[in-house]
Amino acid sequence: MSVFNTSKLEISTFFLIGIPGMEHAHIWVSIPMCLMYLVAILGNCTILFFIKTETSLHEPMYYFLSMLAFSDLGLSISSLPTMLRIFLFNATGISSDACFAQEFFIHAFSAMESSVLFIMSVDRLIAIYNPLRYTSILTSDRVIKVGLVFAVKSILLIFPFPFILKRLKFCKKSLLSHSYCLHQDVMKLACSDNRVNIIYGFFVALTAMLDLLCISMSYMLILKIVMGIASHKGRLKVLNTCISHICAVLIFYVPIITLAALHRFAKNVSPVIRIIIADIFLLIPPLMNPIVYAVKSQDIRNRIFEKLCKKHA
Repeated sequence: MSVFNTSKLEISTFFLIGIPGMEHAHIWVSIPMCLMYLVAILGNCTILFFIKTETSLHEPMYYFLSMLAFSDLGLSISSLPTMLRIFLFNATGISSDACFAQEFFIHAFSAMESSVLFIMSVDRLIAIYNPLRYTSILTSDRVIKVGLVFAVKSILLIFPFPFILKRLKFCKKSLLSHSYCLHQDVMKLACSDNRVNIIYGFFVALTAMLDLLCISMSYMLILKIVMGIASHKGRLKVLNTCISHICAVLIFYVPIITLAALHRFAKNVSPVIRIIIADIFLLIPPLMNPIVYAVKSQDIRNRIFEKLCKKHA
């Protein structure tokens, strides 16, 4: 217990957690986890490769999809080292600097993904509201500039996190409650004043909720337009163009909202449930987004089949 509860020395190493009570099964959990990481990384790299190399995919929607794939790839790579160390080798220790670096990248790529999902909802709104001017409104240059602005915004938003954690003193507890480092998780262990972290963390959480609110408003406007279409077939055709994006939004936000609700309203719930939901947040979106878009996007699906057929020919 002295490792986790030192009161005199300042802590320089944190300890992450796998699945409590299932330590004996960690090696078996690591097998599907490794497969999920492998599929996620290969899937997102495939999406990026086809969008870069196929000129027919050089359209606004696919540029935004490449941004989503990049964010997912970043999330996977950011969490991969600690997750696999815990479940493969039962190595739970992580230095404070490595922990602060990891939480920066996880939060930055999460903020980036949230922003990209918002941009993609606006893209769908423009495509449905004014299809004839869609390509003239969202030119390639404009799309790249918008993507860069939101990427820089996400990085600048999260940039203070490691520094406001670095100023804290950690002297009593060093056991974190997830398999990776998060700002809100680390700051709770501080034995010095963490009010700045609480306030700034709340501000960052509000920006994510603002993205979700803007996405919801975009879809309210889309539904209003769709309801104005006379034919039932026409409505379904328009809504079908949004299915992939709606799935991506649900896959990303449902675990976040569920985890926030558990922290707020179900404080006595088993920590195992919280840990599993937190792991789902990092594992499922990078895994499922390429699959959803590959299944729903005929252009991407056709390009993949063409490449596979050429190899077998």
